[in-house]
Amino acid sequence: MEIPEERARRGRPRWRRLAVVLLVLAVLFLPPWWMLFASGVDWPFPVFVGGTVVFGGWLVSFPFLMIAGHGRRQDDRAARVADTSLGVIWVLFTWSVLGGLVDLVLIGLDVGGSGRARAVAGAVAVVSAGLLAWGHHEAMRVPRVKRMEVHVLRLGPGLDGTRVVVMADTHYGPIDRADWSARVTEVVNALDPDVVVHAGDIADGTPGRRREQSAPLGTVRARLAKVYVTGNHEYGGEAQGWLDRMAELGWEPLHNRHVVVERGGDALVLAGVDDVTAEHSGLAGHRADLGGALTGADPDQPVLLVAHQPKYVPQAAAAGIDLQISGHTHGGQIWPFNFLVRVDQPVVHGLSRHGERTQLYTSRGTGFWGPPFRIFAPSEITLLTLRSSGTTARS
Repeated sequence: MEIPEERARRGRPRWRRLAVVLLVLAVLFLPPWWMLFASGVDWPFPVFVGGTVVFGGWLVSFPFLMIAGHGRRQDDRAARVADTSLGVIWVLFTWSVLGGLVDLVLIGLDVGGSGRARAVAGAVAVVSAGLLAWGHHEAMRVPRVKRMEVHVLRLGPGLDGTRVVVMADTHYGPIDRADWSARVTEVVNALDPDVVVHAGDIADGTPGRRREQSAPLGTVRARLAKVYVTGNHEYGGEAQGWLDRMAELGWEPLHNRHVVVERGGDALVLAGVDDVTAEHSGLAGHRADLGGALTGADPDQPVLLVAHQPKYVPQAAAAGIDLQISGHTHGGQIWPFNFLVRVDQPVVHGLSRHGERTQLYTSRGTGFWGPPFRIFAPSEITLLTLRSSGTTARS
């Protein structure tokens, strides 16, 4: 029989988590409410009450929508509303804080007079609405192609000019983007790739729930190989199932393994590791295992490693990997979240060097996670043209 003291100890973490959630929500919702309705704007009383009721209802309903959308029920309609709400409140929070700083400066300069507060609040509302509209368009469109040449020191001349197309973070999810997925694959095929890489976070949900959205990946064409690794989100939605689904669609799942591609008498090792979160997923045999991925590979051949998170690059550099391809960061997705991403990851996007040999390319991602917005962090389909020694990398 469980004694009351044990029951109380077990309940404490839940209350702490709830307290943290409530605190975060209060921090997010309070500045926009204050800026738009209570910071000296002096709206008529019905406007103030109406705005307060809207924000209060929004605040109260938000956690329930998140639980309904992303908890056991997995209600896509609730998830769409919750995710959109999260993006909207983040943008309002950001620009309300910035608006508050501007307001303080104007007060210090004695500029604006009695209409200052309303003007600042109006500017915050207009800027936020404009950014949200633009950001939604950016999230939902087919990504632009980003082209870059990468000099790989050990790459043989037979593979000079190898075209590697990178997809990452498609995040098929509550918004049905099957048509978008088909158009993305058309762009990929038009790039005439030798190798196509999907660097993980393929979907939010199980293969069965996202079957229609993932189906166009089966039409992707590549001369030498199509390879895929798991991201952290697969470990919330049947990671092994996604490995099997990608194999079914004609891709090579690099589940801590490698394949070798050859052209012109030269070879390139394409290796992949599970996401760094895999070890804590409880799935047997799932963990980031670079040693296992390279077992049997010729140590003199160049290696292109696919690892979902950029922070795996220290292990890659220690192993002498030539090029690591990653995603995960989304480039921040909604400014200024990129600064928070940088706390956890060594790179937010682009090409970087780590040690004498290893280079890392971090994609901003092809889709989006959660909030259907991309603000100052455009999505991308990346075309990396690999160059052997004697040429210079350039973007």
